[in-house]
Order: sequence, then C-alpha cells, then structure tokens
Amino acid sequence: MGAFTTTAKNAMLNALTVNRIQLHSGNPGPNGDQNVISGTMKPATFGAASGGVRQLTEDVNYTGLTPNQEITYLTAWDYNNGNPIYQWSSAISGDTRANASGEYKIRAGDTKMELVDST
Repeated sequence: MGAFTTTAKNAMLNALTVNRIQLHSGNPGPNGDQNVISGTMKPATFGAASGGVRQLTEDVNYTGLTPNQEITYLTAWDYNNGNPIYQWSSAISGDTRANASGEYKIRAGDTKMELVDST
C-alpha cells in the first residue's frame, strides 16, 4: 500500500478539531467514556500541522487530582459548544502519576497528533 504525502497528512490533521483533552485511569474504551478521571476535560490548543504532525502548543496543567493517582490515557475531544465529540485516545508513557499534591501536567513538547504510514 502506498503512503500519503506530507501535504495530504497535514490537510487531514488540520481538518480535525481538537480543543479539549481528558485524563483516564485506564483504557478509555471505544467511545472515550470509560475510566474517566472526573473533572479533567480541559482546553487544549494544537498548532497547525507541519511534517504530518500537529503539536500541542501549551502545557495543560491539572490540580485537585487524588495524590499519586495513576493516569494512563488521554482522550482528545472537539468540545463543540458543550457537546463533546470524541476524536482519539493515546496511552501515556513516562510519568503516569499525579504528584503528592494531586498535580499533573500534559507537556506540549511531548504531545502531538501524527499520521504514520503503515508498514
């Protein structure tokens, strides 16, 4: 199977509206509504696609979580004027726990949307 051009990947990524992310303590399931950590749907901004990638532009900071709470997935949403539409999910790697004060950060430099060609 052939690969999409970078121009095509950028167009597809830019067509996807993602303006909220949410945290999960386990697999979010096919609709993104399982294992939700309450109160964690927060605004998020992704830049324009470049090189087949859209990068989160600012860190998303969480407070008020359970101290040392496990955070294993995030989901991405189009908030759509209060009617959230699930877009995608990703397992979190690296730091997967809130700190002892119940704080957690989704880092802009580590979070992106990317279209990868299958092998």
